[in-house]
Amino acid sequence: MEKSSRPAHDSVAVSRRLRAVVAVAALAVGGLGACVGDPEPAATKSPNAAAAIPTPTDFHRGPASTARGDDLVTVETLVTRLDIPWGVTFLPDGSALVTERHKRRILRVGPGRGADGELTVRPVTTIEGVYANNEGGLLGIAASPHFRRDQTVFIYYTTKKDNRIAKLRLSDRRPRPVPIVTGIPQAGVHNGGRLAFGPDGYLYATTGDASRAGGAQDLNDLGGKILRMTMDGKPAPGNPFKGSLVWSYGHRNPEGIAWDANGTMYSAEIGEAVWDELNLILPGRNYGWPKVQGMGTGRGLTNPLVVWRPEIGVTNGIAIVGQTAIVTCLRGQRIYLVGLGGPVNIGSERIVGSGVGEASIRWRPGAGITGRPLEALTGRYGRIRDAVRAPDGSVWLTTSNRDGRNQPVPEDDRILRLTFRSPSPSSTTR
Repeated sequence: MEKSSRPAHDSVAVSRRLRAVVAVAALAVGGLGACVGDPEPAATKSPNAAAAIPTPTDFHRGPASTARGDDLVTVETLVTRLDIPWGVTFLPDGSALVTERHKRRILRVGPGRGADGELTVRPVTTIEGVYANNEGGLLGIAASPHFRRDQTVFIYYTTKKDNRIAKLRLSDRRPRPVPIVTGIPQAGVHNGGRLAFGPDGYLYATTGDASRAGGAQDLNDLGGKILRMTMDGKPAPGNPFKGSLVWSYGHRNPEGIAWDANGTMYSAEIGEAVWDELNLILPGRNYGWPKVQGMGTGRGLTNPLVVWRPEIGVTNGIAIVGQTAIVTCLRGQRIYLVGLGGPVNIGSERIVGSGVGEASIRWRPGAGITGRPLEALTGRYGRIRDAVRAPDGSVWLTTSNRDGRNQPVPEDDRILRLTFRSPSPSSTTR
C-alpha cells in the first residue's frame, strides 16, 4: 500500500500545479503544440477494414510506457479487495457511494478509516433485477444535487431485456429502484453506463451501441448516445432534438464524461480495434460511429481531440482538474494526462502524431490539445476503469482486475487517490 503524506489540495492549488503539468508535457515532446514526428493526415477508417476484435486474453497487458508522467502524480491506496467497482459518486458528508458491477451492491466508502488505515466500507443495498452479463450489471451512479434534502441517487443498470436508469431513495427502509428511462439497448458488451450531473443541473448518461452499430446513427434508438434528462427522466430543456433525450450521437461505447471549469463537456470512448477516443461533446453533434472511428473525414461528423491504439488504451473514465484531463485505460493499464489549455477550434483539421503501430497516438493542437498526452501508472495497478473528481480536488481511480480480463492479485480490486505534485527539476529537463 502506498500512502501519501501530502495534504488535500484546493482547486486553486491544483490548477497551478496542472499548469506545470502542461509545461512539463510540452518539454517532454519538444514544445507546446509542436509536432512529434511527421504530421499525420486525417484518414477515413472503415470499421469493416479493422482487425478482429481482441479476445479477453489479449487484454492482459499493453506495451510499455514511452512518455511517463509518474513524477507528476502521487497515489494513495484507499480501499482494497472490492469486486469490479464501477461507478463512484460523492455525498455531502465526504463519503462516496460505489457500485460493484457483478455483485449488484452499492457500498458506502468512508469518510472514516479502519484500523488498517483504509477507508471504511459498508454495504448500503443490493439492487434486485440486475442482470450481470459480462460487461452488464450495476453500472453508473450519481447522487442528486439535492441529496441532503431528497436522499436520492440515480443508477444505471442492466436487466435481461434492456439497460435502464432509475432513481433510488436511500432513506427508505428497503430502497427500491424506480425506473425513469427504460429501453436502452443491452448486450454482453457495449452497454455504456456512466451517469453524472452536469453543471447545468441535468442528468447525463452514456449509452453503448450494444453491438448494433447502426443504432448509433438512429436518433430514435437510445444506443450509442449521450443522453440529457431531468430527474424524472424527461428530455431536458434545450436538448438539440425536440422531444428527445439525445444530446449527442454516433458513439460506440462512451463510458466516461466530465466537465471543465468553463462547463465544457468531454467524453472518453472505447473504439473498435483501431482507435480509442477523447471527445469534446457539443449538443446535436454526430461523432461518426460506425461511419468513422478515430480521426476521419465526413460531412457533418465531429472529430475526436485525441485518439490512441487499443493496445495502449481501451479508454474508459475521465476526470478534469484545472486544464488537465485524466483519462483511464483498461487494456493499456495506465492513465493519460492530457493538456486541454489551448484555444479550441473544434473544426480544426490539423492532426499530429507520435509513435508507430500499437503505440500510436494522434491529437489535434487546433482543437485545444497542448501536446502529446503523458502516460503514468503504466502496469502498476492493472486495468484502471473510472476516474472521478473528489470534493478535495483529488481524483479517485478504480481498478477492474476481477472482470475476467486480467489476473488479479489479493489486493484487487482497489480504489486509488491521485493528486498532482510540483514537477521536480529533473523532470523539466528531459
